[in-house]
Amino acid sequence: MNFLTFKGGIHPPDSKSATSSKPIQEMKEPEEVIIPLQQHIGAPCKSLVKPKDEVKVGQPIGEPQGFVSAPVHATVSGTVKQVTPKPIGGGRTAECVVIESDGKNELHSEITPYEPIDEMSEKQIVEMIQNSGMVGMGGATFPTHVKLSPPPEKKIDTIIINGAECEPYLTADHRLMLEQPEMVIQGLKIIMKAVQAKKGIIAIEANKQDAIDMILKNISSEDPIQVVALQTKYPQGAEKQLIEACVKKQVPSGGLPMDVGVVVNNVGSAYQIAHTHKTGIPLIQRITTVTGSCITEPKNLRVRIGTPIKDLIEFCGGYSENPGKIIFGGPMMGIAQDSDEYPVIKGTSGVLAFNQNEALIPEPVNCIRCSKCIIGCPISLMPVTISEYSLSDRMDDAKRYHALDCIECGSCSYVCPSKRPLLHSIRVAKSSIMEKMKKQQK
Repeated sequence: MNFLTFKGGIHPPDSKSATSSKPIQEMKEPEEVIIPLQQHIGAPCKSLVKPKDEVKVGQPIGEPQGFVSAPVHATVSGTVKQVTPKPIGGGRTAECVVIESDGKNELHSEITPYEPIDEMSEKQIVEMIQNSGMVGMGGATFPTHVKLSPPPEKKIDTIIINGAECEPYLTADHRLMLEQPEMVIQGLKIIMKAVQAKKGIIAIEANKQDAIDMILKNISSEDPIQVVALQTKYPQGAEKQLIEACVKKQVPSGGLPMDVGVVVNNVGSAYQIAHTHKTGIPLIQRITTVTGSCITEPKNLRVRIGTPIKDLIEFCGGYSENPGKIIFGGPMMGIAQDSDEYPVIKGTSGVLAFNQNEALIPEPVNCIRCSKCIIGCPISLMPVTISEYSLSDRMDDAKRYHALDCIECGSCSYVCPSKRPLLHSIRVAKSSIMEKMKKQQK
């Protein structure tokens, strides 16, 4: 089999062995959930409930306040205790609905399966996805219905389902493809109909040969779907790199996948869309990998949105030693946390806990001009130059060197022998540039 890829990238150890063979476990329902009203890119939701209200599973509790937004639903049945701002990790605070579970797990009365997909129009499919609260499950949390609502001039011909899962340690998507291949394929078919795409691709890295075989086994010869095998390389699962590898198209600078006729969705998103269509149940849970050197028994868990992270860790046997760092997501693009009391949100693909030695941040030294960051950059940028402009507060120069095109994969920082804070300083530049652009627009 010919393994496809893109120019650039790096090869960190995949560190997936602790959970790659662990079947997905259904975690017990939490006694209390903390559900943020903003778990997505875009406008936060407005609360539809107040303290002492009784709610059921799947009941809308957050109403979107814009098109680029996604509704939020109750993930347990019970009583609303609070509607109040709370820290949700990564230095962020959001309005949250705190629900005390009654243990009954009763579904909201309006939840029913949808009619057969052949009987639904494209508009009805997009509305179903929008009402379900679907966002990108790979971690980006961009509202899915927005991706599936391109302007008339942007014709989508290809849907790519991202099964690369190139982040080290994470295995949730891998297990999902092994355990629910027919649902992943059905989700792809639903997405294809939503935008009238003629071609579907499920892209999987070579280190998941069992998933490649399982998906191939479940695809009918009549389906306009193919499996693309990818080289195991980071960041193979990034949208632009995935498109380059699969269909040999390059998304223009500042552009979107729809500009080249492509929409990319995560494996988890495809599964959830099929699950919602089959059951009517909106996005109330997700699969999360819990692993790392400080986790007693690493696992892949199906958990309710809003479950405190400490509950997941306790379900995995607790900490084997005091953690030096806790990360939401993967080690390359995830965000370090200062507490394990924050809730699982729609984008929490992983919870990693590392020991004190692994958490140490090396002191940076002067750049030795080795060019490893340039060679490894999947966007063909000059990370060291952009970083230097950022550190010297020359943001216009950083913009001129295409700082905004950075996908923040962290490849540059990983390969830097001088341990320069390349990614961090580029993020600062991007934030400063975008803030200036917003002021100019006003």
